[in-house]
Amino acid sequence: MRRQAERWGAELFQEDVEHIDVRSNPFTIQSSEREVKCHSVIFATGATAKRLRLPREDEFWSRGISACAICDGASPLFKGQVLAVVGGGDTATEEAIYLTKYARHVHLLVRRDQLRASKAMQDRVYNNPNITLHFNTEAVDVVSNTKGQMSGILTRRIDTGEESVLEAKGLFYGIGHSPNSQLLQGQVELDSSGYVLVEEGTAKTSVEGVFAAGDVQDHEWRQAVTAAGSGCIAALSVERYLVRNDLLVEFHQPQTEEVKKELTDRDIQEGFDITLTKHKGQYALRKLYHESPRLICVLYTSPTCGPCRTLKPILSKVIDEFDQNVHFIEIDIEEDPEIAEAAGIMGTPCVQFFKNKEMLRTVSGVKMKREYREFIEANK
Repeated sequence: MRRQAERWGAELFQEDVEHIDVRSNPFTIQSSEREVKCHSVIFATGATAKRLRLPREDEFWSRGISACAICDGASPLFKGQVLAVVGGGDTATEEAIYLTKYARHVHLLVRRDQLRASKAMQDRVYNNPNITLHFNTEAVDVVSNTKGQMSGILTRRIDTGEESVLEAKGLFYGIGHSPNSQLLQGQVELDSSGYVLVEEGTAKTSVEGVFAAGDVQDHEWRQAVTAAGSGCIAALSVERYLVRNDLLVEFHQPQTEEVKKELTDRDIQEGFDITLTKHKGQYALRKLYHESPRLICVLYTSPTCGPCRTLKPILSKVIDEFDQNVHFIEIDIEEDPEIAEAAGIMGTPCVQFFKNKEMLRTVSGVKMKREYREFIEANK
């Protein structure tokens, strides 16, 4: 999809947008690296999973606590273990069912005395012998062993106040999302939960020329297919808006001759080349760990991880800026589970930095581009 967009004239910038002004046209988009003036905007910033804010949540985030079973469930440290999910709606029940593919058993902690999920999802949970339901139960905190690893969850009964420890190696949140609409606050109409309001069946917001797509305007379905559909609606709406206002600039694809693809070094050598900056797999990691004088950046990903697909181009661009000062290796935790386990990876995406056989830092999740850039600049 990216290549198709670029082929038809789209310019893509992997940058952090810091400010948007849609109060006057042309609109202004200010990123960490440039300012862009435009006549229309599609706002598709998605939604972020809500957290419980447990006392030790930050300590164990991506080390046992996660908000994405699809992203982190396949982690080697979760396979064959007892896991827990918090929530009673469709999100929580879907996560619990998904985790039974990898876990020995799954506990579903529900604050109410019944599930809020759809009847179909409830039936799937009730009929799954690998899921145990705990009604009127809330998570109070995380419990660790003497090695500092997550070993259980301190729970409390809502009706009696009784507290007990539930054995579990992982805790997954399925308690809803918060829309990432902060950049538009005070400029377009939002609902009481912060979701961007659009005209029914369209992507139009309260400001002409501003359109919204995906989870930032969808508090009900929040599915990849519905987000993609709303993105298509938004794109077509922008085109019609620009045509109607005589603002459209057409791009005509130039005629190009077919170029024969040349073999790369990897095609020819089918081996490891330390002069290259970017690598994949455990062999490259082991070689670079022992032989590279550069700063080493290791990105741990998994095939089903959506945030991984977001981070890859961001991190790739930063690596390009420091081409001869850093080595980059991508590790697929499903292809190389022993490497992920040895590194203590409990969720993806996760980035680790090494230099001279010493680990300098671990960064879990997707961060602002400047955070990666500043660390590499300081340690190259």
